[in-house]
Amino acid sequence: MEEGHDSPIADVFKVLAREVRMNGKRLTLFRLFGFTVYVDASWIFIAILVTWSLAIGYFPARVADLSAAVYWTMGVLGALGLFASIIFHEFSHSLVARHYGLPMRGITLFLFGGVSEMSEEPENAKTEFLMAVAGPVSSILLGFVFYFVYRLGQGADWSAAVGGVIGYLAFINWVLAGFNLLPAFPLDGGRMLRSALWHWRGDLRWATGKAAFFGSGFGIVLIALGVVSVLTGNLVGGFWYVIIGLFLRNAAQMSYQQVVMRQMLGDERVRARMSTEPVTVPPSCTVRELVENYIYTYHFKFFPIVEDGRLVGCISTRGIKEIPKEEWDVKSVAAVAEPCSPESVVSPDLQVQQALNIMNRTGRSRLMVVENDVLVGVIALKDVMKVLALRMDLEGARR
Repeated sequence: MEEGHDSPIADVFKVLAREVRMNGKRLTLFRLFGFTVYVDASWIFIAILVTWSLAIGYFPARVADLSAAVYWTMGVLGALGLFASIIFHEFSHSLVARHYGLPMRGITLFLFGGVSEMSEEPENAKTEFLMAVAGPVSSILLGFVFYFVYRLGQGADWSAAVGGVIGYLAFINWVLAGFNLLPAFPLDGGRMLRSALWHWRGDLRWATGKAAFFGSGFGIVLIALGVVSVLTGNLVGGFWYVIIGLFLRNAAQMSYQQVVMRQMLGDERVRARMSTEPVTVPPSCTVRELVENYIYTYHFKFFPIVEDGRLVGCISTRGIKEIPKEEWDVKSVAAVAEPCSPESVVSPDLQVQQALNIMNRTGRSRLMVVENDVLVGVIALKDVMKVLALRMDLEGARR
């Protein structure tokens, strides 16, 4: 392995680990039309940054002679309207995806926007194109709705503050549409480019690689533009260019790696990748024995409890922390066991890709493989990573 370069196993780990981390730090906002809307922890940072940018920069430059309190109120309302617009944009993608039979887990607001969470790629280039174009079209239409309301407000002599916020929402929806139409994957324009290349060559992986190359290159251009802006005195604008460029470059690379992983896994089943000799705990084991002989030895946070080959419960470090230490020697694992969550148990005939989707959604790195109430194995994230790394070494992550 050459120094200074990530190995394929490092690439795979980054993609999977980042997804697990993102989904492990989010809150549920609401459900609408059967979709769950989540907010990632990073959204808090960006919401504050957007509000600050609007309150001290955008609105004072466009609506003069208002108090600081009014500008900050406008900033908060503008930020809320922006994120509502992003949800509307992502809902458009999700509704088209549902129409074409693609499973959608929900929508997550995170750093620099939102993402509609698909567990698999579209079946063909036409579906990809229609899904991608739905977002910008919806943002353009929403922008015209806000503009119509803005013009009504001018005729009705609404306050300058109200008109300023509504005018901003019309403008930002058009900006959102224009930015997403750029041919830089994974933006919508980049997905439209990918669909065209996919239709032309019939190779999703090749098309994704080319589109991701454009996305990564555009990210570098934004970073360079941001540095120039900062050096010429545009601190706020330059900061935005840099962080959006960094995000876009990273997202393009991760999106390509995800497609590579999905294609390499194909129709492979859990049975082929599970460990058939999992570490299990007997019900009679005391909590102290569990901690010293299992947790400190194997460094797992979660163990299946097995009796006569049958899965009877589960125990986790989270549950152990709630037990006073003075009771560790007298309490058995059976006494503190918890029922195994359906999201921690999979069938040996499930696709490996679907098992990874469950890990992604729940933040777990190990899943129990059960058949007829008998624990037959465990599938672990690190084991799947090793297989993917070997395949990437042998086959190459060609673009």
